[in-house]
Amino acid sequence: MSARTLPVPDGLDGMRVDAGLAKLLGLSRTAVVALTESGDVSLDGRPAGKSDRLVAGAWLEVTLPEPEHPAPPPAEPVPGMAILHEDDDIIVVNKPVGVAAHPSPGWTGPTVVGGLTAAGVRVSTSGSAERQGVVHRLDVGTTGVMVVAKSEHAYTVLKRAFKERTVEKGYHALVQGHPDPTDGTIDAPIDRHPKHDYKFAVVAAGRPSVTHYRTLEAFRAATLVDIRLETGRTHQIRVHFAALRHPCVGDLTYGADPVLAKRLALTRQWLHARRLGFDHPADGRWVEFTSEYPDDLRAALDRLAAES
Repeated sequence: MSARTLPVPDGLDGMRVDAGLAKLLGLSRTAVVALTESGDVSLDGRPAGKSDRLVAGAWLEVTLPEPEHPAPPPAEPVPGMAILHEDDDIIVVNKPVGVAAHPSPGWTGPTVVGGLTAAGVRVSTSGSAERQGVVHRLDVGTTGVMVVAKSEHAYTVLKRAFKERTVEKGYHALVQGHPDPTDGTIDAPIDRHPKHDYKFAVVAAGRPSVTHYRTLEAFRAATLVDIRLETGRTHQIRVHFAALRHPCVGDLTYGADPVLAKRLALTRQWLHARRLGFDHPADGRWVEFTSEYPDDLRAALDRLAAES
């Protein structure tokens, strides 16, 4: 446990303890409520309840638990995770649906890192224990190309490349309806959804997010689009197209039509990481990798084509 003592700033005067302390320490309100209920928050030496009011200049004392250090992911084979390329510095895989990039709270299923470990692949030890070698992520329900760093040098170079946006990330998505214009750019900031922590939304004060798209094929009920990401926010494609009222087909979290998803036998969003290009960390040469559609996405396209 670690204790922190700090004065209440003027800007938090009159605010509830749970809301003010969450803002001050960057914690969730749920975490702050747990601290108050366990007696780990005091205001001017007296135990503070979650609904007590903060007073500017008063002294807050907070006892925080030590952060947890997750263990490395267990080695668990991942059926269907094909290796597209491997050398001394990187390994590029075709991630199947239902597989996370790395372990996270609440996820007990297979992971890319665990699958590589089970296959005897040694990845970079850089990064936290549960996500060693991971330089970017794909959602559990998104398939396609993903690169993992094997060497420490590759990890450093690729993390910088993703941060500086020199990596080319190309996706194919099947979205409901017909976007207008057929080719365009979505420039809208993204942050946590104000009411639902488990998803994201276009929010005025969010982080800048830019998605470029062009139509590949239009069907009666949906459109296949090619997407190039300029930024890489969590759920960016799903959020942006949902904001346009053209959510990815099958993406029930972001408002997709469940009837259409059922008709196409989709149990997840139609979204695939089609290509990934970057300067190879070893010698700087440009490399690019592509992935074919998995069976469920291909079958959905075939059903749409038959209806059109």
